[in-house]
Amino acid sequence: MTLAGLGFDPARLRFGLRTALAACLAVFVAWIAGLEHPQWAGMSVWAASQPLRGQLVEKAFFRFAGTIVGSVIGVLLVLASGVHPWLLVIGLALWVALCTWAGNLLRGFGAYGTVLAGYTAAMVSLLDSGHGGVLALGLDRMATVLTGVAMATAVGLLFGGVADGGGLRHRLRVLLADLLDHVADAKDAPGEDGALLSRLAALDEALEVHAAGSLRSRRTVRAVRSMLLAAISLVFWRRGEGAVPEIEGALRRAATALRDDVTERAVAELDLARHALPEGHELAPTLGRLRVTMDRWSRAEAPGHDSKHPVVLHRDRAGAAEAAQRAGGSLLLFGALWLITGWSAGNFLLLGLSVMISLFSTFENPVLQMRHVCLGQIAGVVGALACRWLAWPLAGSEAEMLAWLVPFILFGPFLMAHRRTQAMSFDYNMVLLLMLQPHFPLTGSFGASVSAGLAVAAAPLAAMAAYRWIYPVNRRRRAKALLTAMLDDVAALAGHPDALEAPLLWRARLYHRTLRLVRTAEGAPHALEDALDAACGLFDLGRGVMACHALLADDATPAPVRRAARAALARTRALAGRPDRAGGAFDRLARRLAGPDRHRMTRAAQGAGRLTANPV
Repeated sequence: MTLAGLGFDPARLRFGLRTALAACLAVFVAWIAGLEHPQWAGMSVWAASQPLRGQLVEKAFFRFAGTIVGSVIGVLLVLASGVHPWLLVIGLALWVALCTWAGNLLRGFGAYGTVLAGYTAAMVSLLDSGHGGVLALGLDRMATVLTGVAMATAVGLLFGGVADGGGLRHRLRVLLADLLDHVADAKDAPGEDGALLSRLAALDEALEVHAAGSLRSRRTVRAVRSMLLAAISLVFWRRGEGAVPEIEGALRRAATALRDDVTERAVAELDLARHALPEGHELAPTLGRLRVTMDRWSRAEAPGHDSKHPVVLHRDRAGAAEAAQRAGGSLLLFGALWLITGWSAGNFLLLGLSVMISLFSTFENPVLQMRHVCLGQIAGVVGALACRWLAWPLAGSEAEMLAWLVPFILFGPFLMAHRRTQAMSFDYNMVLLLMLQPHFPLTGSFGASVSAGLAVAAAPLAAMAAYRWIYPVNRRRRAKALLTAMLDDVAALAGHPDALEAPLLWRARLYHRTLRLVRTAEGAPHALEDALDAACGLFDLGRGVMACHALLADDATPAPVRRAARAALARTRALAGRPDRAGGAFDRLARRLAGPDRHRMTRAAQGAGRLTANPV
């Protein structure tokens, strides 16, 4: 029977074996160099390794930077602990909270490096050292981690793959072609808007992989994001206004050109569609933005910081603040228990918790993740106990102890490659190496080893409790936080004195938050459609707000209309409390207007009505 038939992924197994061998090599190199914890170099290999070269280089850079910063803070915490142990706990809690807050605001490997700086300080300050001074301690910890990073980078550059840029291009072309066909179709296809937005959201999420490793890749990804944000407005338009017969043919020809990979012809057809619209038609600027961003993408021209086609990404500031409070509070609580009880293995619990409560706060469902982590850590503890008490007693030197460690490390890739154990494999590899310090002759007792293992395995349980009870992290709360941020954006737009000068910034942020909202809502029966309704309602309401600002800026606007426009803006500034009042104000304003302005205000009133139902 083949490996695939047994449930193993051959590609993952090759990557895992390559990484495991690099980890073994890093452990031996660190031991030969005389570092105190050579097994930590192996941990760094597992943490830094990536299947693609671009990801590897970028992650290695941020791990290098995070390790240096975290080691410096760790040394300062050791100095503080010499003054009073409580300073160590309080300082560590504050530092990890700060790094967790920043990590939740950043994206990609930048977030990883920031969070890493937090728990690296825990590794330096919480584990005992045989070194004579804190400077030697910090240098030893830093050298150990960087040895692993260097080994992972060298092996990865030799054997790693590259991102499939052609696959991304094909996926993007097909998605845009399907979108243009949908906008041209006069018939409504139930669920098609949501399906297209789901595909856009998945593509946006995948862009982080392609952005890693080079400035050129980042510029390309920025160009793609600029085009995606322009494309979302077509979904909103189609959902609110329906098809436009005058441009159906041009849009379908543009879709065909995209599928044929003739982007220049697609750009020309979008130009024809834009010019075929009636004078002043609101769809024209939308098609113009898509045309410009598509043309730049086809010519590999990055948009930079173009004010006409901005890329504004979602930042979850409220969620970051909650994550920081959760991390800091949890470490203070369990740090206090450690100091009060004097539990000898309490530092292992605090170390594991500093990782779990910070790193996994950026995940979509940390509670579910903690279940896999717990299983992996239990497996790692069992492996470490077996190595320490069954294999190492047979060794006659530290070199032989390292040789006995190799089979236990090489077991990790098989866990990584199997579909049933893949989710727990990383934690097995990390905990195995965390608990095994090759020191000859052997010291310590079996009871102490078990106590340390229990402390390590308890860390994900403590983190799971924190994620469940302290600002619970789940789909519903994330969706509500996103919707609240979008509501606040529209309310701020209503009160902004210069709103007419930067409408595209607001739209770009709304579009990207819509992608995050759609991604969060996926998997629930009606949540996706509700999320799309809410986003479209906010979009219509925002257009109404901009129209109100335009009316107030026009000296020819009659006084009654001005009063009604000011009332609509005032109601929108209090949107989060009573969206129904904003809807009524826009409805009253619409009755005083005619033509396109009346239509926009009616749509704004309908958008506020969607929010009244609180769909998410």
